[in-house]
Amino acid sequence: MEKNVKSKEELLDNKDILIGEYNKISSKSRKPELLTKKERKVLGIGKDEGRAELKYARISSRKVKVVLDLIRDKKIEEAYAIIKYTPKAASEILYKLMKSAEANAENNNNLDAEKLFVAEAYANQGPTLKRIRPRAQGRANRIRKRTSHITLVLKEKK
Repeated sequence: MEKNVKSKEELLDNKDILIGEYNKISSKSRKPELLTKKERKVLGIGKDEGRAELKYARISSRKVKVVLDLIRDKKIEEAYAIIKYTPKAASEILYKLMKSAEANAENNNNLDAEKLFVAEAYANQGPTLKRIRPRAQGRANRIRKRTSHITLVLKEKK
């Protein structure tokens, strides 16, 4: 189960082969082959995007997906305008997340803020907090407080 560790020189020599393997989708899981953090850094994978993730947000993923569908594949200025004037609880959360992704793209990967657009935006369901509400005659109702994991990826328009 151990993965052999390659040196930086070996990774750079086989860069084209490794990137080809990474982009190739596995027939079993339909996901790309996983690379270690060191391999991704040496090969430069992920340097063309600004990514921000928010885990355990105290809002249902269904509520977030409504707003995410509005901003997906839009330029960053247009996405900010849509979020600002959308009267949903998820708008404030997504505004902060988009600011973070934009800062990551500019500061970490030296991308141009004018050319950024929302490439990927998705919300997955997180763990549900289960609470109890007392009811009449000694009964109790279950309250489900849903959480979500929100991911936003900004890329440069070619």
